[in-house]
Amino acid sequence: MITHIRGLLIEKSPTEVVIETNGVGYSINISLNTFSKLGSEDNIKLFTHQIIKEDSHSLYGFYEKSERFLFIKLISVSGVGASTARTMLSSLSPIEIISAISTGDVSVIQSIKGIGLKTAQRLILELKDKLNINQNDDSIDFAPISSVTEAISALEVLGYSNKQTNKVVNQIFNQNPGIDVESLIKQALNKL
Repeated sequence: MITHIRGLLIEKSPTEVVIETNGVGYSINISLNTFSKLGSEDNIKLFTHQIIKEDSHSLYGFYEKSERFLFIKLISVSGVGASTARTMLSSLSPIEIISAISTGDVSVIQSIKGIGLKTAQRLILELKDKLNINQNDDSIDFAPISSVTEAISALEVLGYSNKQTNKVVNQIFNQNPGIDVESLIKQALNKL
């Protein structure tokens, strides 16, 4: 898996860039959000996600890790492919998408080209509890949510139901926002 590419910017368009690294030119699909953040500098670094299908190998590039994280979450939803996720990231900023999903705003999600009512509802249903915004200077911090999700997943593996663990883990996390995953799991086990 290719997680990032740093190199010389050879070509740039609103949907694709070509970055040369050690004599190899990589064609990378990008969103308008990433395109707008790419300056005129020659050397750039993009965080990437590789999608391998039977008939193609595609690289998707993102200026920030948070945008890549959101892209991966979006394509995990049934009915949302890479091109739909890229269209979403081109139409709205990552913060606007997360905000719309978190608040259950179907109309904002549905306003994106190619997304109907059912897909918008599915996105909100599947991602509402998996995304959260902690904004500091317009950056997105996903660490707390991933630690909560990781703790819930670990407890489910141990045989506890999602409904039980979700309530307890979120309650513990809200009382101790800086808690690490291991301590979160231990405290949750004491309450279950």
